[in-house]
Amino acid sequence: MIIADLAQIEGRCFPARRRTRGLVGQGGQPIAARGFAMGYVVLEPDGGQVPWHNQEQEEVYFVLEGEGEICVGTERRAIRGGQAVFLPPKQFHQLTNTGPTEMKMIYIYCPGGDVAHWRQELEGTLPPAGVGATPPLPEGAQPQCTAKPGE
Repeated sequence: MIIADLAQIEGRCFPARRRTRGLVGQGGQPIAARGFAMGYVVLEPDGGQVPWHNQEQEEVYFVLEGEGEICVGTERRAIRGGQAVFLPPKQFHQLTNTGPTEMKMIYIYCPGGDVAHWRQELEGTLPPAGVGATPPLPEGAQPQCTAKPGE
């Protein structure tokens, strides 16, 4: 039996003001699985974010605590603790903490594997919304954070 303990997982801090700790998946996660990936994310108050991106996998975000804004494709909605949102494959999406406290959420995507936006964000190469082939954010959405680390 393998038990993943959040208290024992350092995780990674991202420029868009969030800490992500992988629990299940490939690439050294505490619980190795190829079929899906799962992790725990804390977005900092007042703007912590999973920036505008897409990926091949279908995904679900389940917000445990906090309040924010979820953008999926051309839609923008408020989201809060106790709510989940489905993110279809290849559909651009962004989650922003709009509240004064941390937002805590769980992501699950399948199949498992690498998602390029993590690496792109850490390298400062995540394409800005609306530039090139990247579609714009829905009207009125929180600005996207694409700053390179240290900027």
